[in-house]
Amino acid sequence: MPDCSQSTVSNLLLRALPLEAFELLRPAMQQVDLPLKYELVTPGVANDRVHFLERGLGSVVATSSDDEIVEVGHIGYEGMSGAHALLKVPKTPNRTFMQAEGSGISVPTSVFLNMVEQVPAANDLLLRYVHCSELQLAHSALANARYNMPERLARWLLMCHDRLLTDDLPLTHEFLSIMLGVRRSGVTNEIHILEGVHAIKATRGNVRIVNRKKLEDIAGGSYGVPEQEYADYIGFPIKRL
Repeated sequence: MPDCSQSTVSNLLLRALPLEAFELLRPAMQQVDLPLKYELVTPGVANDRVHFLERGLGSVVATSSDDEIVEVGHIGYEGMSGAHALLKVPKTPNRTFMQAEGSGISVPTSVFLNMVEQVPAANDLLLRYVHCSELQLAHSALANARYNMPERLARWLLMCHDRLLTDDLPLTHEFLSIMLGVRRSGVTNEIHILEGVHAIKATRGNVRIVNRKKLEDIAGGSYGVPEQEYADYIGFPIKRL
């Protein structure tokens, strides 16, 4: 993407990079479509490319040896896939795939790692992003252990809302149950509760955010700390107002 400029990209990490670092990546950048369920990171396979999302929503999921799965992270226009490469780890048992279709900018992993070696300030910025991702995981564990189902569901919907930048979230009840690690019937009941207080409106394959403030009130302390950390350390707000 030689005609791409840092001021025109939507990905917040690319916008936050030092200009020198962005220019090192620019000749190798490739604009790519990311369809639903597209696999950004395959478990146990070294990534030959990293992706900076511009639109859509990626899910990072952990899978046990007996095939139990749960979501452990979100990636949207604020982030990238394959960030484990920054930690000198070529592959991971976690899977990352597109939960909502979108697009992004892909860069060969070798070019990406060469860039962070040449520009220490970029390496520092991206390690701060890894910190924010780990904090998101930590607060997911906190939410699962200490918050009830309405609070957890509200938090998860807010995180999706932040990254998709639209009030219509293309999410099914079945998918919500998998990502939250609960039965589908439980999610359906909680969806009805959130609809009853006019926070959302659910239709087949879609959840519309009607009143974000009500969702934030329901989520309470389960939401907001990782989002503020991202704003503090990356320099751009991700939490929607």
